[in-house]
Amino acid sequence: MSERRLRVGLVVEPGGIDYPYSHGAYLGLERAVRELGIRGRVLTPAPKEGYVPSLSLLARQKYDLVIGTLFAAPAIDRVATGFPETRFAIIDAAHDDLAHRPNNVLGLAFSAEQAGYLAGHLAALVLTLSPGEEVISSVGGLRVPAVEKFIAGYRAGARGANPRVTMLNSYTDSFLDPVKGRSVALSQIAKGSRVVFQVASACGLGALEAAKERGIWGIGVDVDQSHLGRHILTSAVKRLDVAVFDTIEALARGTLETGRTYRFSLRNRGVGLGTISAAVPRSLKAEIVAGKIPIASSVT
Repeated sequence: MSERRLRVGLVVEPGGIDYPYSHGAYLGLERAVRELGIRGRVLTPAPKEGYVPSLSLLARQKYDLVIGTLFAAPAIDRVATGFPETRFAIIDAAHDDLAHRPNNVLGLAFSAEQAGYLAGHLAALVLTLSPGEEVISSVGGLRVPAVEKFIAGYRAGARGANPRVTMLNSYTDSFLDPVKGRSVALSQIAKGSRVVFQVASACGLGALEAAKERGIWGIGVDVDQSHLGRHILTSAVKRLDVAVFDTIEALARGTLETGRTYRFSLRNRGVGLGTISAAVPRSLKAEIVAGKIPIASSVT
């Protein structure tokens, strides 16, 4: 008789799996279904119902692992406490961030500041390719640590490449409204920004659209957004697909340990840069691609 197949449930943001942030996690689950033969299920809660019903449903159905993303952290903390036999993983949160620190939860944290640093470094370098002001900017969604780390790294990386560079940063207070992202980016471009880094998920797509309209560089986030057009300089990528796949692989091997945090960084390919524009000279790309840039680890 064949062994029972492992079942893994993924609860994504209300925007669903097309939402750039959730899409990476979905790709990791899809790969695990394909390569490890597990059974996967994705639940997208309605915005008003929150995450608790979806997480509880999977736990009641005795899924072997239930994964949630950043905003589900308080719900996972609550549900995991009520279902101590079920194992959970939370993307973009450390185990210590959870109020009850349940022993059956694994935190999957990212050194997003490292990807931000490389993106900022490249942004400052490309300013030298054409005349204009030495100004770059970032458009954040909500002021949450996952966003702040990208932006802190971006600023430090740009200063590392050019101490004279001016940084503009604004928040849209939304991850969903592209119109807000566009208007914030347009005001930054009016103030001289020649590279706009979006850290606002779907809302940030509007910021990248503004960059395209005004003929300046845009930098994507979370997933490789180079498909959006030739105006994309690069993307600061957080490999949610790697985090989800590696976690499920550990489950399948029987080596998954909960009650702790696993960190994804440049070292284990958990963060990095997406495709770098072909318009960037090889000499500028070389040091970034070679991984020779020292990144200040104190960026928070």
